[in-house]
Amino acid sequence: MTALRTILRNLLAIYRRELQSYLASPLAYVIAGIFWLLGGFFLVVILFSPEGLLAQTVQRDQALQLGVTLPPLDVAYEFLNYYFGILGSLSMFILPILSMGLYAEERKQGTLELLATSPLTNWVVALGKLLAVVTFYVGMVLPLMLCVAIALGTAEPAVSPNLLLVGNLGLILLATSVLSLGMFVSSLTSSTVVSAILTFALVIFLWIVDALARAIPGWIGGALEHLSILQHFTDFTQGVFDTSSMVLFLSYSLLGLFLTAQSIETLRFQRN
Repeated sequence: MTALRTILRNLLAIYRRELQSYLASPLAYVIAGIFWLLGGFFLVVILFSPEGLLAQTVQRDQALQLGVTLPPLDVAYEFLNYYFGILGSLSMFILPILSMGLYAEERKQGTLELLATSPLTNWVVALGKLLAVVTFYVGMVLPLMLCVAIALGTAEPAVSPNLLLVGNLGLILLATSVLSLGMFVSSLTSSTVVSAILTFALVIFLWIVDALARAIPGWIGGALEHLSILQHFTDFTQGVFDTSSMVLFLSYSLLGLFLTAQSIETLRFQRN
């Protein structure tokens, strides 16, 4: 129990230090401001000029004219599905910037070697950093979700709370996996710009790998399709809680933590 308390105390210390560094960083507020500005802009555009929903309505009217019976259109559901997709796409540009300095700044300032040789385990340091940046991202998403809840408060039929919860869970899982992989990339270089570019390239590959998978027949294509974060994130935006999608995102998160810990362990070995 004493060892567990020590680990938790060290984890909390790293978490607080990293979160305070984000809260004291002007760049972090610039990133949050841009995210809120774009997220709010698309929210207003979809609410007052829902072209995607309008197109679906036109298609339904044409189908009804042809005598095809269709179920009622759940506008609130379609709106949430569309908006969560937009937030996911915006996050793909924001998350590499959030993760770029997790270790790159430590390496640039010369404190990474000290961190690698400290009594703290690499897993505890990496997990504390990851939890801090995920917390900051959740703080960015919450105001937009509050606006969404207010906008859809009078929707008929009423929006299912499960849809909001599952969609937000998908955003958080997506962010955690991307930030974890970005943290590993950040541990490899002292340049935050290089870290952001490499992380963005990796994310784009994982985002569009399902398109590549469709061009490759057989089990290889099937395996590549399963690696796509776009496909699994879409399940959450549609309100579908798929355990396989959750396992995939958690696997990416654990992979990023493992690779980061091993990367720092290499520094510890070289120091010795």
